[in-house]
Amino acid sequence: MICVATFFSGCTAEQSPSLRPALCDALKAPSTVQVTLMFGLKRPDGSPITKEEWQEFMRKNVTPRFPDGLTIVSASGQWRDPQTGLITEEPSQLVWIVSQQTEGLATRIEAIRTAYKTRFKQQSVGVSMVSGCATF
Repeated sequence: MICVATFFSGCTAEQSPSLRPALCDALKAPSTVQVTLMFGLKRPDGSPITKEEWQEFMRKNVTPRFPDGLTIVSASGQWRDPQTGLITEEPSQLVWIVSQQTEGLATRIEAIRTAYKTRFKQQSVGVSMVSGCATF
């Protein structure tokens, strides 16, 4: 099941026991939500968000909300500006979080997105969620 926009309106990422993959059970991997946040690293005026600014944002806004761990992947993003229709490319960061679906998860994710958009004057911060299982 893929939950993107519906996640914030109450979509449950829990799998029913009959649909739970045998591999998850064999590995004793609990049900999880895999969240990917997509951050562009250019401001509207084209100036870059520096490595130091990114690290400070992570330290103050993301890590405190997900202290158990996450993965950051550098990427090159492309998107169409909904106002101008122009396609823009920019360096990006993907933050991948694996979490059990708990009360307040959507609030924590939305707080990160809002903080980034506000601080760096971004139109959006992408988010994708997929239910699955994970163990460490």
